[in-house]
Amino acid sequence: MFFDFGIKDIIDILLVALLLYYIYRLMKESRSLNVFIGIMVFVVVWLFVSYVLEMKLLGSILDKLVSVGVIALIILFQEEIRKFLYNLGAHRRFKSVFKFFASKGEKPEREDKETIMPIVLACMSMSKSKVGALIVIERVTPLDDIVETGDLIDANINQRLIENIFFKNSPLHDGAMIISKKRIKAAGCILPVSHSLDIPKELGLRHRAAMGISQASDAIAVVVSEETGRISVAVKGEFRLRLSAEELESILAKEMGG
Repeated sequence: MFFDFGIKDIIDILLVALLLYYIYRLMKESRSLNVFIGIMVFVVVWLFVSYVLEMKLLGSILDKLVSVGVIALIILFQEEIRKFLYNLGAHRRFKSVFKFFASKGEKPEREDKETIMPIVLACMSMSKSKVGALIVIERVTPLDDIVETGDLIDANINQRLIENIFFKNSPLHDGAMIISKKRIKAAGCILPVSHSLDIPKELGLRHRAAMGISQASDAIAVVVSEETGRISVAVKGEFRLRLSAEELESILAKEMGG
């Protein structure tokens, strides 16, 4: 006897497959792939015991474990769930809908040269002197938890101030500077370090921290290498290396204005 199988069922299967694939990618990036595989094996065993073999006693025990396990998984993978929800909200198609209504009747906001040029000039000056620097520019995702790890400054963006903060004898030169709402919010901040194997070995801890914050948020991370003086930018989990002043200005104008 044939069972009903319509378009809704096909869509249902496709949506579940896409959800599982997305979770698989997310777990792989966060180095939790083995945990994800273990969970999937447990779910398959639970479904097989409860609905195929119809073992009531073992099935009821597994049902209780599943109900409790959902809460445990939320606690265990809170960072991954947060990233999943952020990526969903940051998706271009969803974002464009909200932007359309939010910006209706208003001119699109653009970052002016008063914000970008001090950063570019400071990076070029530090590049020549081989002074290491890590500047994080906040966009949509709030970085309040990162700001709390450093020292609050809340000052206008100024080339001389940026250079003084990252001066080798400065107590704040080892941490990251956070720029938010066209102001230097804090310095000496601690960033999450990326453990990605794709990062070239010649890049140091500053670059790994820049990659880490770009993977955990939509922030722009500008790095000046202390060893080579080269300028790099990490955006959306990708590096743009060996940038000139014109390239750095173009990237900041595009990303900060977008």
